[in-house]
Amino acid sequence: MTVPGGRWIQHWDPEDETFWKETGERVARRNLYFSVLSEHIGFSIWTLWSVLVLFMGPEYGLTPADKFLLTSVVTLVGAVVRVPYTFAVAIFGGRNWTIVSAGLLLVPSVAAFMVMEPGTSFSTFLLVGMLAGIGGGNFASSMTNINAFFPLRKKGWALGLNAGGGNIGVPVIQLAALAIIGASGGPRVLLGIYIPLILVAAVLAACFMDNLASVKNDTGAAKDAARDAHTWIMAVLYIGTFGSFIGYSFAFGQVLQTQFGRTPLQAAYLTFIGPLLGSLIRPLGGRLADRYGGAKITLWNFVAMAAATAALVAASMAKSLALFVAVFVVLFVLSGLGNGSTFKMIPGIFQNKALGKGLTGEDAVAYGRRLSGASMGLIGAVGALGGVAINLAFRQSFLSVGSGTGAFVAFLAYYAVCFAVTWAVYLRRPAVRTPGGPAGPAEAKAQLSYAQV
Repeated sequence: MTVPGGRWIQHWDPEDETFWKETGERVARRNLYFSVLSEHIGFSIWTLWSVLVLFMGPEYGLTPADKFLLTSVVTLVGAVVRVPYTFAVAIFGGRNWTIVSAGLLLVPSVAAFMVMEPGTSFSTFLLVGMLAGIGGGNFASSMTNINAFFPLRKKGWALGLNAGGGNIGVPVIQLAALAIIGASGGPRVLLGIYIPLILVAAVLAACFMDNLASVKNDTGAAKDAARDAHTWIMAVLYIGTFGSFIGYSFAFGQVLQTQFGRTPLQAAYLTFIGPLLGSLIRPLGGRLADRYGGAKITLWNFVAMAAATAALVAASMAKSLALFVAVFVVLFVLSGLGNGSTFKMIPGIFQNKALGKGLTGEDAVAYGRRLSGASMGLIGAVGALGGVAINLAFRQSFLSVGSGTGAFVAFLAYYAVCFAVTWAVYLRRPAVRTPGGPAGPAEAKAQLSYAQV
């Protein structure tokens, strides 16, 4: 099954139940677990500056607007690099790229270790913060890689666990910061912990992961995914779920400090709770989507996110810290649930596209895997841009009205848009006619089955 010394698997057919039970499941799970480790550390490095700004007191000379701009830049780079990271798996192999992408995390970690001191210019902090953005790319390559290992019936759980394990890197680094701040340690202590962990992740990937020869470099897949309307529709929905998760992860501590006057230690005590619960529940979102359909779970999740955001507006206007924190944590949980359900939808959508083209059996599976893998990078990149928008919205809201209320109103409106899009595209009974004329039986069947994705 593998080429000696190269860890390349030549034959991989997870949809074959005999192959899956005898060989595939064991290999897929092993790759999943070590992929989660690397992605987990990648998320920690990407969100590193969400906790470093808590260490940056008045002696650093940065305003709240400067800090929101800094975290916006970090989020932006993390979103952009997701596109090339997606296709790196096909060029280098999943195992090989996991080793490289893990090793690259040393660059922003060492750079931050060198500059984290009062007197460093804001432009230097911006440049070093941009380097940390490469940690956001690990998600895209990891999801593309793991998507190829699992059968369609298991993708919701596998992708949810992979992403959730990565997402949990956010609260873990926030908890580490809490412990260090509580012990009167400095930011370099935190960085000193992560540098050896990066090396461990790279070594373990080299020892225990595999490459799939069937995942070949296919630039046509990227073009086809970019031309497909569903890629961009799902990107809009993922802005609402993952964009919220990563944007709030960067901004929560700063909002507590700026709007409610919390000290760095007081903010650190609270910031990790939401990302932790949101990460842990992501696999549940995938599993619920496996059982009930991703579109249904996503639709009602946006209803709940809108309700929670309305409660945040009320808490913000009432200046109630207890209510604000409680509802913000609920919003984190809902964003995590929605992350799992939306990503489950992607493979199902492209599988249905294959059926609509009249493909069956392995041809349909290969088509769905090809386009869903390519689209995940684009969807993940655009979704992460939602985190940029959230931090910029908070920055503008604090500059304009002195609180985050204006930003929350904007988020509420966006969740309403996401609800409408989900219902109109994936749950409303579609017409069986297409813009090109009457639909054939296979195409009509595919259209009518989108509610099951």
